[in-house]
Amino acid sequence: YMRGTVTAFSPFDARADAEALRKAMKGMGTDEETVLKILTSRNNAQRQEIASAFKTLFGRDLVDDLKKELTGKFETLMVSLMRPAYIFDAHALKHAIKGAGTNEKVLTEILASRTPAEVQQIKQVYLQEYEANLEDKITGETSGHFQRMLVVLLQANRDPDVGVDEGLVEQDAQVLFRAGELKWGTDEEKFITILGTRSISHLRRVFDKYMTISGFQIEETIDRETSGDLEKLLLAVVKCIRSVPAYFAETLYYSMKGAGTDDDTLIRVMVSRSEIDLLDIRREFRKNFAKSLYQMIQKDTSGDYRKALLLLCGGEDE
Repeated sequence: YMRGTVTAFSPFDARADAEALRKAMKGMGTDEETVLKILTSRNNAQRQEIASAFKTLFGRDLVDDLKKELTGKFETLMVSLMRPAYIFDAHALKHAIKGAGTNEKVLTEILASRTPAEVQQIKQVYLQEYEANLEDKITGETSGHFQRMLVVLLQANRDPDVGVDEGLVEQDAQVLFRAGELKWGTDEEKFITILGTRSISHLRRVFDKYMTISGFQIEETIDRETSGDLEKLLLAVVKCIRSVPAYFAETLYYSMKGAGTDDDTLIRVMVSRSEIDLLDIRREFRKNFAKSLYQMIQKDTSGDYRKALLLLCGGEDE
């Protein structure tokens, strides 16, 4: 079940695409239109085949050529499309914990939204690519309860979705109520354990039960009882448990709302979800923000960068 806007292109000819890209970037000036049309309409597996044909035919690295010939946000977007999915996530995480200051937003977005199987893959790829342990790197750059929640998510040991035990639902809802609203101060550990390890369908029932017991949505309690990076991470986890597409619709909306655009987030979400659930994200966007994702990208970006993002978006939702 894939609800992406980008699917395998047919009829596909990697050599023909490689030749078209070489021609578009050779000599004076670059034919950006050809580059963006090819790269946004092939899926990632096909882009890897094109890169391999490019090297075979011309002895050149396609990504290096893209970096040389393109500039700015458009270059970032095209190069991002060339990275295989798990390498893309591993690369984003590496850059989030590299150098001075940590980008907690990236750690939160990726680790809250990926499935346990995806997290396992990302850890493996991180080790292969960077010869380093992702968990060690993250614990070296974070602290406190925020760090503990990230470590729980990195274990990728969430319970499988097999039937829901109503007794345990009631118990977990009571534990969360006692750990937050009923307590002077907050027992963050209880929130971390329950939100980080229980199955998705179990937690959806817990949130309903919690509302019945406390009169509050779990999000309101997290908002009141925690703060800073931990609060943002717990809220992201809750939102992803309720609906991953709704979480990403909101992430995209806030990346473009107001003055200035958070292009890193916009690129990261559009690229990483384009083959997974971007159609669902578009639907949630339209439903929750009274405008379409397509309209917002159109208004907020320009040039070849805008053209490429709109092609990835895959259409307007009236």
